[in-house]
Amino acid sequence: MSDSTFHSGYVALIGRPNAGKSTLLNRLVGEKIAAVSNKPQTTRHKIQGVVTLDNGQIVFVDTPGVHKPGYLLNRRMMAAVQDAVLSVDLVVLMRDASVSTGNGDRFVLDLVKNSGKPAVLILNKIDKIRDKTQLLPLIEFYSKEYDFAEIIPVSALKGEAVDIMLANIAKHLPEGEPIFAEDELTDQPMRMIVAEMVREKILASTGEEIPYVTAVVTERWDESDPEKPVIYCAIYVERPSQKAIIIGRGGAKLKQIGIEARRDIENLLGRHVHLQLFVKVVEDWRNKERDLDEMGIRE
Repeated sequence: MSDSTFHSGYVALIGRPNAGKSTLLNRLVGEKIAAVSNKPQTTRHKIQGVVTLDNGQIVFVDTPGVHKPGYLLNRRMMAAVQDAVLSVDLVVLMRDASVSTGNGDRFVLDLVKNSGKPAVLILNKIDKIRDKTQLLPLIEFYSKEYDFAEIIPVSALKGEAVDIMLANIAKHLPEGEPIFAEDELTDQPMRMIVAEMVREKILASTGEEIPYVTAVVTERWDESDPEKPVIYCAIYVERPSQKAIIIGRGGAKLKQIGIEARRDIENLLGRHVHLQLFVKVVEDWRNKERDLDEMGIRE
């Protein structure tokens, strides 16, 4: 890509759960706009992150990790992946290079094949691989399966080879003007980003069951005191026993979740906030269209 030519376009980030898509997106935009967790199905929405270079602009579309849908929630998540793949200029298949190939990886690969879109393969988590020659069989496998425009090993966590990745992605986008202003980082409303920050802390502090039955919605944002707005977030669960786990003994766990989430929110906003968290029990919300609509997880 020459210095005189500007390239811009939309790029879908797809992959299995825990491939590192949200970690990469947050690093690229320089702010935490997507929830990050080692638990599967952390990302539930399509989240756009804007990266503006000297001679290009890449609008990354982070998508939910590809998995077998069960609940209506999961079916909507997978519909978001399909929609993203069909509506972008380039598909980035992100793969955890530190684990062996499974059926899930083949399913994601089939999504890329069926799309017929130009695609780049990102082999992530190379910081976990001591002997880099172990990447060669993986590169050979994917090269035979699809004509990837680029195959790039990176570490999203450490930032290794991320600049190389950006340059190589940008040159495969159409020539054109920037899509967003240079100082814009995401299309996500601040209310949704805040809710995801709260949910990330829940994911980090609870066991295996709770993450899948929890959602967070910013229900009110009170700017009566501009120097310290009050933000009200509702945490949805499906059973009273789950509510008790999140609240903790004497409210200790909920208080800690609030402290940690508030710290991230204040870093993002650059000012103090008062964060009010409360827990709602809504039975089977993952299968209810109205509840999912209200949470922004739409068709």
